[in-house]
Amino acid sequence: MAKSSARSRFGKLAISALLAATLGLAGCGAIIAQNPDKGYGPVNAVAMDDSKRVMLKGADVVAYITQNAYVQGSKEFAVKFGDIDFYFANSVNRALFQADPEKYLPQYGGYCANGIMFGIPWGGDADSFIIHNGKVYNFGGPGSRAVFALNLEQNIALADKYWAEEIAGSNSFVQRFKRLVFRVPHYQTTDDQMKLLKAANGKQPSSRVAE
Repeated sequence: MAKSSARSRFGKLAISALLAATLGLAGCGAIIAQNPDKGYGPVNAVAMDDSKRVMLKGADVVAYITQNAYVQGSKEFAVKFGDIDFYFANSVNRALFQADPEKYLPQYGGYCANGIMFGIPWGGDADSFIIHNGKVYNFGGPGSRAVFALNLEQNIALADKYWAEEIAGSNSFVQRFKRLVFRVPHYQTTDDQMKLLKAANGKQPSSRVAE
């Protein structure tokens, strides 16, 4: 019993030390950018221009819905939603967002949906996405998007669950670390997912899949 307790204490200390190291390596700027003080978050945002938090490196989130395309926005047509700055390509898209922000907000804070279904908020490229039932889902690349689409409804249900129960309102770095150490039962490595894609498509995709 004593040995078990000691091992448990050692494990907790080791995890705490690793978490501290992870947060230190991440840098204050990234932590601040991804973790607003209130509202929608955590988010896939970066510090750029004179803003500490720009969503998806300035991608126009309205264009996903209206054009089914990635379009880079401009600081000239920026608007703040909560503590996050959103860039738009023109005044029309900015006005559409201001009229109904919830309609255009990317799911899961713009993080890779493939990671969110494992409880891990990271990655997510502005130019890798799908639109499903009027909602925007971002991914860490074509391979990540393809593997998520193999069981789209099931994977969205998993991602919705972990976003609602664990991730929304959390610190992205703490949550990421937690679920990389304490993995969900259905966790899949990159190799696991590549095998699924190979079986489904009959070839090995060259694009990356976020773990």
